[in-house]
Amino acid sequence: MKSQILIRRYTQGLVNAIKEESEFLRLSRELSDFSKILSSHAKLWKTLSSLFLPKDKKIQILEEILARKVYLEKTSRFVLLLVRHNRLDLLASILDSLPVFWNEKKGIFTFEVASVVPLTENQRERLKKELELLEKRPVTLDYKIDPELVGGLSVRRGNIVYDVSIKGSLLRLKERIYEG
Repeated sequence: MKSQILIRRYTQGLVNAIKEESEFLRLSRELSDFSKILSSHAKLWKTLSSLFLPKDKKIQILEEILARKVYLEKTSRFVLLLVRHNRLDLLASILDSLPVFWNEKKGIFTFEVASVVPLTENQRERLKKELELLEKRPVTLDYKIDPELVGGLSVRRGNIVYDVSIKGSLLRLKERIYEG
């Protein structure tokens, strides 16, 4: 739970510092590139995540790596910020949530749609139009397959859940039976 709060704070802070779409795209690409560097060099990752190496040494190592690439200053500052606060392990999750927060800054909500089988293009368009009518603003949809649903859909944005799945219906029925 604590890491989700931290991911949200760091991502929101980063998004607030971004001024325009081109900057967002470049910053996202650079952070993704840096993340790939870390994941492809296990020894580097182990060194930077070590609790025994002083922060100053970690920062020095990172500054040398960042100097070899032509990164935006915001990219370098953000990576160094994560290292200073021992949060480099959050980078992958921040990258995952970055488009959602960027879209929200632009007034576009992102919904996670779970279904048992992939939706057809027609079904996707219809669902998107319905959610845009419901929310009265543009939306984007991220799709995933969830075999536990048995049938139907589960649509989620943050704490808001529209559950029209068989599994959800059965759980609601179970709650009503227990309540009497």
